[in-house]
Amino acid sequence: MARKLFCELNPVTYKISVTKGILKRRLKWYINRHKYASIYETQKLPIKIYEHKSLIRRKLGNVNMELQDNKAINLGLAAPKINGITIRPNETFSFWRLVGKCTRLKGYKEGLVIKSGNINQGIGGGMCQFTNLIHWMILHSPLTIKEHYHHNKIDMFPDYGRQIPFGTGTSIMYNYLDYQFVNNTDQTFQLITYITDEYLCGEIRCNKELEYSYHIKEENSCFVKEIDGYYRNNEIYRKKVDKKTGNQVNKTLIIMNHSKVLYEEDYIQDDMIRTK
Repeated sequence: MARKLFCELNPVTYKISVTKGILKRRLKWYINRHKYASIYETQKLPIKIYEHKSLIRRKLGNVNMELQDNKAINLGLAAPKINGITIRPNETFSFWRLVGKCTRLKGYKEGLVIKSGNINQGIGGGMCQFTNLIHWMILHSPLTIKEHYHHNKIDMFPDYGRQIPFGTGTSIMYNYLDYQFVNNTDQTFQLITYITDEYLCGEIRCNKELEYSYHIKEENSCFVKEIDGYYRNNEIYRKKVDKKTGNQVNKTLIIMNHSKVLYEEDYIQDDMIRTK
């Protein structure tokens, strides 16, 4: 039997570990404060690199839809914290540094969260969807992902209105599990984020045209039955294309997923099942 980590011993040690992580991150923010993106522009930069929107209220198994309504409120509070932020050359974008801690006092509600691989609920639930949106847009740009966590070991919910490949999501927790990217180019980028009644919407913009375009492709997607149940497999690639010639410059494997399915077999499409 594997030895438990300090944070897994009991609720007290877990709280100590969380507090330690938060304080360490805040110290790092303070020491490197001049390196983080902090300037907003009300006017949009001229070139739209990519845009995306994600459905706010999704059917997620037996999850209470009230949590989805609360998520809409939470996203509505967080979106203005990101909207208009510019990321200048050599600056780093930090999601939690801009959004801050989600608390009841700020108006955040109980929403769906994933904790230690299990479905749970907590104040500010839904922020993972926000960083999912940002991450998907960043993958279509020359910006460099600096910090990224994900739930790629488990497939918790059957597909419903999925717009992006499985396994390209993010996992965050204030503030020690952050989502960060850095601008290593000589251009300035900008994120635009807002919500409608149905969608969380975003754009990534730039001050000038880019030389390359970026495309994300899923390959070898399937479900395989193993001894302890079904697993979802796929590979996610990023293609870099010269915009002038249309030629592919390179193709990079982003992630290879092998994730245990946690929902009923009935939700798996028969044509997606492969023999091992």
